[in-house]
Amino acid sequence: MKQTLTLVCKLATTPEQNAKIEAVLQAFAAACNYANERVKPKTTSKTTIQSLVYNDLREQFGLSANQAVRVCARVGANRKTAKVKGKPVKAFRPTSADYDARIFSFREKDWTVSLTLLGCREHIKLEIGHYQRGQLKGCKPTSAQLCKHRDGRYYIHIQLSDEAPEPIQSDKGIGVDFGRREIAKTSTDQGWDAKQLNQVRDHFAKVRASLQQKASKGTRSSRRRCRQVLQRLSGRERRFQRWLNHSISASIIREAKQLHAIVAIEDLTGIRDRINQQPRNATERRRSNSWAFYQLRQFLEYKGIKEGVEVVAVPPAYTSQTCHCCLHIGLRTEKKFKCGHCGWIGDADLNGAINIALLGQSVTLPGGSWLACEIAGGLQKASPF
Repeated sequence: MKQTLTLVCKLATTPEQNAKIEAVLQAFAAACNYANERVKPKTTSKTTIQSLVYNDLREQFGLSANQAVRVCARVGANRKTAKVKGKPVKAFRPTSADYDARIFSFREKDWTVSLTLLGCREHIKLEIGHYQRGQLKGCKPTSAQLCKHRDGRYYIHIQLSDEAPEPIQSDKGIGVDFGRREIAKTSTDQGWDAKQLNQVRDHFAKVRASLQQKASKGTRSSRRRCRQVLQRLSGRERRFQRWLNHSISASIIREAKQLHAIVAIEDLTGIRDRINQQPRNATERRRSNSWAFYQLRQFLEYKGIKEGVEVVAVPPAYTSQTCHCCLHIGLRTEKKFKCGHCGWIGDADLNGAINIALLGQSVTLPGGSWLACEIAGGLQKASPF
């Protein structure tokens, strides 16, 4: 099984190169919009799109042969994604352009990339750290994406493909319980408190509200200054959340690899819609909608593939209400769980994580006795899930 890793690398461009990059991004977007308008909306095959508009793309927008091919592939891929969502592709913005091995290359000897722009080829230096250098060392990537980020700088997103190791075969499991009080709690009693994250979110929400109010009522110069500050603050909360999820997922996968265990997580698909149907004040609604559990799940899955750790998603129903010792429904408060059948009392999130681990083991190794309880004096297979 192959896994693709995308490395985001900043380009150390000159003003002349900036102008050339901007020109190719504008041409690429315009060509995508042209192909999207000229070809029937139901056509999603890149080969069919290419046969219809390839010559026009080269003549009207000055693209090279492979750039025109990449345009057709981009339009076809976006249409397929939009078809799944039930929405049409409206327009393409000049923020990125796709590259393949014929129009992109990486040179490790001087840490530069060679890109085909409009009618020329440019060698551009990379501004990268030790992590990117370590990943790129000895590699010969064959695909990339030239992007313009919100900060106005240009980046190259380099795709690295590598063979992933075979998943570890194990009868052990680590369950991960997601929550708002604790972002994640494992069945090995490792937890990450959400207090710091909530403080950061609340702080940014107050700052945004204050600046937006000033921007709507102040003088012309103060409004301009507020918009500049808002633009600078944009993305900080998102980057902090991303860094935190990277740290949590890396720690969980590292522990699972050491213990030769699988990782079982909750399948929380659609939870945001269900939560929003409940009556909540504005603050609670904002906090609920700022959850990033899906991102944490994605990080766990791709890090698990990379390290050979299997990650399975299980239904979350009753995992927080069931006692992991006897599998009977118990009483859960905000923090504590108390079983009225066997008398077990302990941390509610830990109890839920252990139940998730048992479910994960049952999925990967069916036939085991992890989900069994004593009923009427005999051992019977029983599960409330």
